[in-house]
Amino acid sequence: MDYIVLDIEFNGRKFASELPMEVIEIGAVRLNSELRQTDEFSALIKPVYFSKLNSFIKKKTGIPQEDIDRASGFKKVITDFIAWLGRGEEEFLLLTWGGEDLKRIVYDTRMHKLDDNFWMSAYYFDLLKGYLRYKNVTNDVSVEAALQDLEITPEGTAHRALDDARMTADVFRAVFQDLDFERKQLYKDTYTNAKERRMVKNAVRTLMAQKTAPTWELFHDKYLKDKVVLTDLRKIVELRECFDAELLKAQQKPQKPAAAVDSATAN
Repeated sequence: MDYIVLDIEFNGRKFASELPMEVIEIGAVRLNSELRQTDEFSALIKPVYFSKLNSFIKKKTGIPQEDIDRASGFKKVITDFIAWLGRGEEEFLLLTWGGEDLKRIVYDTRMHKLDDNFWMSAYYFDLLKGYLRYKNVTNDVSVEAALQDLEITPEGTAHRALDDARMTADVFRAVFQDLDFERKQLYKDTYTNAKERRMVKNAVRTLMAQKTAPTWELFHDKYLKDKVVLTDLRKIVELRECFDAELLKAQQKPQKPAAAVDSATAN
């Protein structure tokens, strides 16, 4: 088994534009079964909608505008990347820090009207979730924070795709023995965002704490109606599935035992 540690950088205006975010850099390293690096991939991508890097991304990544101007388009780079992935002699498993990297590649593949079957059928492992399970914590952490916690000295420049992939590979090696690869997964389209899913979780917890039986109808009227746009049936279905899952977890959670009644008071 080869392990492909993937990282991307992307450009756009997430909250101030209807135009899509676009991948502007792909970086990846290939590790063999002994976790030794055997190859790497790095390429900048010239975006279509935001040809100029926004100031935040430019400062964060340090990518020169002139390098972006000279870069190839997404179609060529993604074709080259898929060919690179196929160069290994072993099957491969993609490793990402969170789910955003693969999601952006899928979105850009579709935006450019390319076949997404390769990415939809490629297994990946979310190393961020694996690391959180290893540490038994729930709050997301950055690769840099994980390296610091593991007492690994980072090398390279953060927020450049290839260097980030190399640093993520360092984290992967350090926690490899404690990872459950049965949790590998295929990419799945989602129609809700993290804020909405978090709202569902908090709503179920609140209703349970209030000794109110959480029902979908109550949740819909109290938390969704007039607060979340529900014009897409797929989003409604996904929210309902999320609600049912959170309710099941809440119901299966052991209840705290009632405080013992003082016998003297009872008498």
